[in-house]
Amino acid sequence: MSNTDSFIDEVTEEVQKDKLFGQLKRWGWVGGLAVLLLVGGAAYNEWRKANERQVAQEFGDQLIASLDGDDTTAALAGLKVDDAAQSAVLGHLSAAAALADGDTDAGIAALEGVQNNASVAAVYRELAAFKAALALPPETDSAEKISAFEAITGPFRPLAQEQKAMVMIQSGDTEGATDLLRTLLEAADATPGLQRRASEMIVALGADISDTDADDG
Repeated sequence: MSNTDSFIDEVTEEVQKDKLFGQLKRWGWVGGLAVLLLVGGAAYNEWRKANERQVAQEFGDQLIASLDGDDTTAALAGLKVDDAAQSAVLGHLSAAAALADGDTDAGIAALEGVQNNASVAAVYRELAAFKAALALPPETDSAEKISAFEAITGPFRPLAQEQKAMVMIQSGDTEGATDLLRTLLEAADATPGLQRRASEMIVALGADISDTDADDG
């Protein structure tokens, strides 16, 4: 390589270095800002998690104190919630306290409050609907009870179907109840315990586990 070529290469290299340093001087603050944002974001995330844990712990402590007090219903009514999950838990506990005190209307109202709160997770709302149907007074019309259990969906549907069958038995519709119980024996979402109870009820009603009339047909 000639001296001229070597000189040109050196000049070119120096020019590239100058351009690089110029770019760093001009845009280096962007990298610094990015690092600052990353560090700040991580710090904020850790602070947020710690704050959420503290809020959840404080709420849990307040719940325990309310449940250990003399007037659970009044103590729970005085609690404040910070999110939908806390609202759902408080609603279920308030309903349980009211029902334990014999105040069915207040208990059902608390459960309906959870059920109608769209911001609450579906499982809490479905459980509230099921518990509200269970809490209906004995004098409630059978058709109303059946309608309440029929409206329940999600993971509590098989249990609601079992309760519906029991209402049908109480109202004298043993044939309809037997047919419903047989469907639970084949339901994929029915637990083994539920299927065992369904079998026992079918036998107690004097019917066969399988629908022999349908088999003969």
